[in-house]
Amino acid sequence: MRTKRIAPLLVAAGLLATTVPLLSATGAAAVDHRPAPPSWHRCAADRPASFECATIKVPLDYARPRGPSLDLAISRVRSEKPAERRGVLLLNPGGPGDPGLDLPLGILDVLPREVRDQYDLIGFDPRGVGASSPVGCGLRDDEEGLDRPYHPETFAADVAWARTVADKCREKAGAVLPYLTTRNTARDMDAIRSALGEPKISYLGYSYGTYLGAVYTQLFPARTDRFVLDSGVDPHRVWRDTIRTWATEAEPAFARWTRWTAERDAEYHLGASPAAVSRTFWDLVARADRDPIEYHGEKLTGDTIRSVRALFFYPARAAPLIAAVKAAADGTPPPASVPSLRDALAGARSAAGEPPSDNGIAVFWSVICGDSDSWPRDPEQYRRDAVRDKAAYPLYGDFASNIKPCAFWQRPREAATPMRTRANVLTVQNEWDSQTPLASGEGLHRALKGSRMALALGGEGHGVYLADPDSCVTATVTGYLATGRLPARDVNCRATTPPPGGRATPLPLLPTPDRF
Repeated sequence: MRTKRIAPLLVAAGLLATTVPLLSATGAAAVDHRPAPPSWHRCAADRPASFECATIKVPLDYARPRGPSLDLAISRVRSEKPAERRGVLLLNPGGPGDPGLDLPLGILDVLPREVRDQYDLIGFDPRGVGASSPVGCGLRDDEEGLDRPYHPETFAADVAWARTVADKCREKAGAVLPYLTTRNTARDMDAIRSALGEPKISYLGYSYGTYLGAVYTQLFPARTDRFVLDSGVDPHRVWRDTIRTWATEAEPAFARWTRWTAERDAEYHLGASPAAVSRTFWDLVARADRDPIEYHGEKLTGDTIRSVRALFFYPARAAPLIAAVKAAADGTPPPASVPSLRDALAGARSAAGEPPSDNGIAVFWSVICGDSDSWPRDPEQYRRDAVRDKAAYPLYGDFASNIKPCAFWQRPREAATPMRTRANVLTVQNEWDSQTPLASGEGLHRALKGSRMALALGGEGHGVYLADPDSCVTATVTGYLATGRLPARDVNCRATTPPPGGRATPLPLLPTPDRF
């Protein structure tokens, strides 16, 4: 869980402010609001002078623009060639609940020059996150997790956990959390546009950021310029069904892993056929459930092994780890070169800043519970779904369908955003993405009429453009950001084979076990 990440930098870019129409709860224009122009300053003494920070004020509730406000921390790295500058490129790393102030610096050295010269790069911490009026629920460490397998004997405790998280969040930040939604964050993006004096914005958003960008295109189509939505969230599945795709799509990934591993039985000794590899794995899970396996100082149960379902989207990472766990079960300590299961999935992260330790998960629940009313209110519905999905999708089905705090959350203040307006944007996808699986990315592409999709067949990993500089879709994305011309048709290309252990990723965009 990424709940303690990225430092609280402030950043922004400021020209003259223009008028931005605030939206009512229905999305209709309500009253004009003029954000004050940003007051730029160097973000920190240990940061480049070119990395500027600022804070703007945005309404807590856009239906009441003169009511309580929130601080929105923004960042900027200006184009070095003003004569070639087209405008601003807003950035979002995903989440929900992840800070984004560092992204302009994070991509600066890997962004192709023909793109870099055209834009001021704008980062921001979404409302409630990091340096943008951060919130917390006062959760204990053991209350922050999302991975809860279904067992009849523990379901009552799972219900109590979900209710406790919802109650704590309501008590601690109940006046703010109902307004931490994707629609309001999209409105904040337009407030940034207005404060910067820009008629339109361009955008590069990853994972959850694809849904945020899609919502912006629907609320502000006339202000949408070049949008790249990388690793897509299906707008028609937010949010319960999005989590359930982690279960349905883990099954073909697991089958692919068994084929890959069987072809390398001489190296991993897990089975010479896909069926044999599968049998070895499930025997290991059953064994760990009976007698937890000592591995890197942790006691692994079968549930622990199943919970890292994202691992199987990366066969070259999964095979040595499962082999090491099997060896540990047989009494052989794992080699130091083979990490723990969780460490195998973790990307490099920046140090924590000042927000509450549960800031990320507090915003995560606020967004996925508050974006749509798709969550059942009856705990028994979750029990039935978890039982059914554990049988249908044994790797992760019960985790995905088990009860969540959204069962006890406040009702959303707005309906989910319908995708009705044409959006000439570019969606980008790896075929083997654990967090936003291919089915989800294809759903985003279908939902946004006029979009084109660039798909890396065989591509592994969460986050494509810049996260994998060698991706076969890189030229397509760069060409679109540089020229504004979408491909005439969807682009399917064959990804290169990643090296053992996966590629090193220059951006903080690696998947975590239980976020987007």
